[in-house]
Order: sequence, then C-alpha cells, then structure tokens
Amino acid sequence: MRPARPEPDCSLSPPARLYLLAWDTARREVADPARLSPLVRAGALADLARRGLLIDDDGVTTPRDLDSRTGDAVLDGLLELVSESCPHSWRTWVTLRARHTLDAVREQLVAEGVLRAERRRVLGVFPTVEHVLDDVARVRHLQQEARRILDGPGPAEDVPETDAAVVALGASAGLSTLPPGRDRAGRRRRVEDLAERGGAATPALGRIVRELRTALTAAGPVPSLTAGG
Repeated sequence: MRPARPEPDCSLSPPARLYLLAWDTARREVADPARLSPLVRAGALADLARRGLLIDDDGVTTPRDLDSRTGDAVLDGLLELVSESCPHSWRTWVTLRARHTLDAVREQLVAEGVLRAERRRVLGVFPTVEHVLDDVARVRHLQQEARRILDGPGPAEDVPETDAAVVALGASAGLSTLPPGRDRAGRRRRVEDLAERGGAATPALGRIVRELRTALTAAGPVPSLTAGG
C-alpha cells in the first residue's frame, strides 16, 4: 500500500510559506536574502487579490473596501498600507516599503514557533534582532512539497490554486531552494502552468499573478527561468 502523500502546510499564509521557502535548512540561514522582501510582498498581494480584498483597477492595486479585514496581521497591515497610500501598480507594490510586510511575517512566524528572535548587540553597542530557524522539520517538509509540485508528474490542474500560486511565485523569484535541474525548458513550462492555475479563479486574478511574477523577475537575476533550455 502506497504511503499517504504529505499535504501542504496550509496553516501558514502564502507570504509566510514563501518566506520559509527561501531558507537554507542545512545552514540555518536565508539562502536568498536579496529576494526575500519582494517575494514575501508578492505573496501577500496575491493572497489579498485571491480573497477579493485587493482588486485591479486598470493596472492599479485598489482596496475593494476600506473597512475590510482578514484577521491576519500581515495581510491587514498591507491592506492598511495600500489604503493609506497614493495609488500604485502591482509591480510597484512588490518592492515599495516591502520590508514592512517582511517584518510582520517574521513576527508571525516567531509567534508560531517556527522562528526564534534573539536579541544581540553589534560591536557590543548597537541592539539588533537575529531570527533563528527553530522548526527545521516543518520548513523541510514545506520545501519538499514545493519541489514535488514543481517536478511531479501530476497536471497543474490538480494542484490547489493557492499552492500553485505560492510555488509559481517562489520559482519566478529564482529561489536557490527550488533548483530547476537539467530540464530548464520543462521547468519554465511547468511554472507557467502553475501560474495559470494560481490565477484560475478569475481573469483579473490571472492578470495579477502575471504582473507579480514579472515584478519578481525584474527585482533581480532569475537563472532558473532565463537560462537556456
């Protein structure tokens, strides 16, 4: 009898899952720190768009209702930021004050027991906080499931929409924890299929996911998607 396949960790929000996908669990450090803030922000934007709380108004990221809340501190913080700011495109929001969302995700993961916050002093004087990965097994499982979605033989249509969007965004950011292997052309096709699945709920969501992927690609070199096949 075939053992049951582990399910994705759906208790974590998409931005939290994307944050953890960037960790090198062997070294206990973030493998792609330069990509982290835009990636986490893209995950939060996609989740709010999926919930219908951020809508696309001719390319502009627009709150559907200024009073709407999710109960998730990360998402509600971003909703408030978008509501109180000048109008911007989806691509702009991927990087604009993205550290705000990253810090909120870290606080959330500390509360979940996935990270541990350690207070230290640089040069014995300047206070700082270093985040240490505590729940290594949980993160390894999350990454294994993401790689299974990327490399598995099953059709993209069988992948839950949220999982497909998370993995497509992570791969689009060129995370080193999601290496493409030898078949780079096949990986690119698979990521396109997952992105389409991640935005399948409505045509608007599909456009938003494409915009977010484009912004992540522009945020830095993406060898896993731009290398020759």
